[in-house]
Amino acid sequence: MSITLDPKVQQHPLSNLLKSIQSRIVGQHQLIEHMLVCLLADGHVLIEGMPGLAKTRSAKAIAAGIEGAFHRIQFTPDLLPSDLIGTEIYIHEKSNFIFRKGPLFNNILLADEINRAPAKVQSALLEAMEEKQVTVGHTSYPLPELYMVIATQNPIEQEGTYNLPEAQLDRFMMHLQVDYPSHDEEMRIIEMDEKRLQGPELCATTIEEVLRARRAVSDMYLADNLKHYAVSLVTATRNPGKYDPDLARWIAHGVSPRATIAMIRCAKALAWLRGEEYVTPKHIHNVALPILRHRLIPSFESEGDGVTRSEIIRKLLEVVAIP
Repeated sequence: MSITLDPKVQQHPLSNLLKSIQSRIVGQHQLIEHMLVCLLADGHVLIEGMPGLAKTRSAKAIAAGIEGAFHRIQFTPDLLPSDLIGTEIYIHEKSNFIFRKGPLFNNILLADEINRAPAKVQSALLEAMEEKQVTVGHTSYPLPELYMVIATQNPIEQEGTYNLPEAQLDRFMMHLQVDYPSHDEEMRIIEMDEKRLQGPELCATTIEEVLRARRAVSDMYLADNLKHYAVSLVTATRNPGKYDPDLARWIAHGVSPRATIAMIRCAKALAWLRGEEYVTPKHIHNVALPILRHRLIPSFESEGDGVTRSEIIRKLLEVVAIP
């Protein structure tokens, strides 16, 4: 299934961006859709998958389709926080320090293999991701209005990786998992590689168009009963015993209010992206898994039973009543 835009919309703000991404990526339709949802919802995204599954390529495809500043950082164990934030340099002629901005001061930042750097470096992103500013000494420097961190990581079982701190995971709006392509999709990948096919040159989407799209997303209609439904899904992770005995055994800690805000924003963004006129429970269900997956902390009992976080969330969607 590919992402389609409402044919009634003649000048869709993201039509060029969507075509640009789809011309560079084979398959991975849900990944592309959810990345665009995060862009529209003013959030950050964490992409996880085995090496070679187009995680970095997808992030670059989005950056290539936007007329903004883009920077890629390869996270390594010897990376320092100043390599991200920047540093103050003493200018002898002026007898003063001048702050030289680091890679964080771009519209789209690709943090490649973020879990290969220790927690001290990963924590350098915390203020930037939450408050869109960086504080050095006694001075705070604002980041661009359009600011998005796209981080990729290999599974934790891979050698030389570190767990991301819970505080940082909570700042990612979505945690997306990339799967292997189908047989037909892999045949198309081979064809593209053999012919060195390049996507058509398209006019990039401007930052102003993305910001206008965000305003349109915020105006999407969301009924009050669906707001209560989103809150119920989140609070059910904190009091699972009220809903299901299995959930009570499987969940150790529930999710924060950031999950509620993310669910509302992403449901609106998904409805707008698909050309809908209002938000439905289907949209909330489609975004619930990547929003809750990295925030939910399972119990040791669930791990012993072999129950994954995704299975816990699917159970959650079954037992919480839809309005």
